[in-house]
Parts: sequence; structure tokens; C-alpha cells
Amino acid sequence: MNSNPRKVGYVVKRYPRFSETFVVNEILAHEAAGLPLEIFSLRPPVDTHFQDLISRVRSPLTYLSCGRVKANELWDALNRCAAMYPRTFAAMDGLQGEDSLDVYCGLQLAIEVEQRGIGHLHAHFATSAAAVARIAARLAGITYSMTAHAKDIFHDSVRAEDLAARIHDAAATVTVSDFNLHFLTNSFPHCRDRIVRIYNGMHLNDFLFQPPVDRPARIVAVGRFVEKKGFTDLIDACAVLRDRRINFECVLVGSGDLEQSLANQILRLQLSDHVAMAGPCPQREVKQLIYDSAVMAAPCVLGEDGNRDGLPTVLLEAMALGTPCVSTDVTGIPEVLRHNETGLLVAQNAPEHLADALQQMLQDTDLRIRLSTAARLLIEREFDVVRNTEQLRAMFHESAGSAPQSWQEVWGPLSLVGQ
Repeated sequence: MNSNPRKVGYVVKRYPRFSETFVVNEILAHEAAGLPLEIFSLRPPVDTHFQDLISRVRSPLTYLSCGRVKANELWDALNRCAAMYPRTFAAMDGLQGEDSLDVYCGLQLAIEVEQRGIGHLHAHFATSAAAVARIAARLAGITYSMTAHAKDIFHDSVRAEDLAARIHDAAATVTVSDFNLHFLTNSFPHCRDRIVRIYNGMHLNDFLFQPPVDRPARIVAVGRFVEKKGFTDLIDACAVLRDRRINFECVLVGSGDLEQSLANQILRLQLSDHVAMAGPCPQREVKQLIYDSAVMAAPCVLGEDGNRDGLPTVLLEAMALGTPCVSTDVTGIPEVLRHNETGLLVAQNAPEHLADALQQMLQDTDLRIRLSTAARLLIEREFDVVRNTEQLRAMFHESAGSAPQSWQEVWGPLSLVGQ
């Protein structure tokens, strides 16, 4: 990067979000490296709890909407944008089918781009945030990039033509696993040279390794209470362990749509003496709970709607902290949780096999130490946020330097999926 990097705008759907620590980790690393940064959120937050590290972010934050837009507000934004960018109405010609709220946010963001001197936009998730970044970049004549995770690629609600348009127009698309990279480059071969895998990183100094020697017989699982997290299978596995008369307790940390269903399952299986639901907790409390547990369980599954985890951040955090992990063969997880090398891997939707792996971890201290030591080395090698955000900043700089020279370049023909 040069000594005066162009300001980058980070675009997200909601900020802050309790579960999206990876976004905050990136922002903090960029700030530490001196990258001028502004955050743009399409909507205000809805979470009731936030992670402590949010307070360390210093970049300005702008909300682009309140979650709805009236017709007169849309027209007003359009006219203000046209006063700034004379080709605005011509540019709108290529935005048929876009959600009206995304168009409004895109107009608002394009105005902010000019007023705040932003040279490049980066969106997290290839859905509405990327749509807004694409619209704003199109209007302002700058570049944008995006990070695609999992739901924004695989969920049944993802329209292939929308994803194709966003990848086609992006200066670069980042994704968070080799599994995703393979899928995207095969699906969009015309853009394969602009799709790259950069793992989500973490601040390793905040995750000090402690060997799992004298740990309580505790299983910990952290995540939103939604289908893809596989907590239903974990509770079934706990019933298997109970029936085997294994000494253990299991703590589920989080909240979500399945909270009552999971609570009912615990009651139905008479597991209240073994399984507790702790609700959402600040990261410092989650870290301490991980330190105080013999094993982390991440029994992820492929949801009926196609939703799945890309690479759960909490799994990486447990590996960094020294708590050995048991997880499933879903998406990018086997890239880091290598069976009997950096953790134990089982098939998804297999509670009996999950129980077998958890029992091994609970009862074999030497196994826990061997796997956790190798896991920490892998995390240091692949998931250092300082190193990984250096790659992102180099990409931002290169992308901003290749801004379109003409509107024809911006509005070039769209290649469809698979062509």
C-alpha cells in the first residue's frame, strides 16, 4: 500500500451484530494498520447484546436507512444523487429488479462516497450489503469488493442471477474457505481470476493458548439456535452419553429461533441434570467457558433450506484457546478440523458418532493435548488477522487503482452463471 491509502467504506446489513465478530476483527486490524475506514450499515441493530470489542472500533458509522423507505424519500435520494452524478438516471437503467430499499440505500451511499472521499467499497455478505455496494459503486464510478460467507451462497433464497451480477461487477470477491472457492469458481468461471479465498482472521494476542490438561468434564457449544448449528444432534448425543453413564455436563451458549424447541428437547429427554442453556454471553465470558471445558462441540449440519456454516468463528477461537474440538464434515470445516490431527470429525446428522467422539475427548487427556497443540499451530499459520487483513488491504488498493475509466465499463454486459 502507498503512504496515503484511499479511504474504504465497509458495507454491512446491520451493525453491530452479536454473532459477526469476524467483521469487527477485520475493522480493528485495518484501523491498527492505519487504513482510513468508514462503516455503513443498511439498517440499525436488532440484537440486545453486543461483544465487548465493539467498543474498540473508532471508524465513523452511518446508518443508511431505518429499514423501510417511502416513495417520496426514494425520489428525493434519486434527485440528490442526480445533482451530484449527472448520469444517475442513465445508470438506473441497469438496476431493474433490485429491491427498492437496496436502491435507496445505494443512492444514499453514493452520496456519502462523494462527500466523504471514499475510493473503494467492501461489503460483507453477497446479499443486500453487496447489492447496495454495487449500486453505489455504479453511480459513483468507483470499485467495490465483497466477502461471501455461506448463507449468501448456498441458501435456497439466493438467486443465481443476483449473485452472478454482484460477482461480475465486483473488482474482487473474497470467500472464507477453499470449499466456497471451489464452488464459486466452478459456478462463475468467467470471474475465477477475481475470486480469492482469504480466511477470517482473529487477534491471536487475545486468544492465549492453554493446554487442556485439568479440565472439567464439560462440553461447550456456542452459536445461534438455528438448524445449521446442529444443536438438536448435540442434545441427542448427550442422551447417548447419559445412557452410557458418562460423567459430563453440556452448556449451550446463544439464542435464536429454536431456543424453545431445544429447551423442550432437553426436558423430553430428561437431560436437565446434564444440559444447560446459558443464553447469549459476552466474548470474555465465552472465552472463559471455553477455557474451562474439556471439549468444544460444533455439530454443524446442512439445513433443509440449503443454509450451512462456512467456517464457524467460535470453532477457530476454541482451537486458538487450546480447547479440542469435535465437528462435522460440512463445507469448509474439514479444511481446519483435520480428523485425528487438529480435532475429531464426524458425519453430520449422526448423534451416535458425535457421542463417540465427545466421549473420546472427555476421557483421553493425551488425545486432547495432542489435537489442541496441532490446532493452535494451524490457527497461527492460517488465521492471524494481521496477516490476513494485509491481503485484504492489498486487494483494496489494487481494486481502487483499477476503477472504471468509462461508464461503458461500469455497465458492461453481464455474463450469466456457468457461461
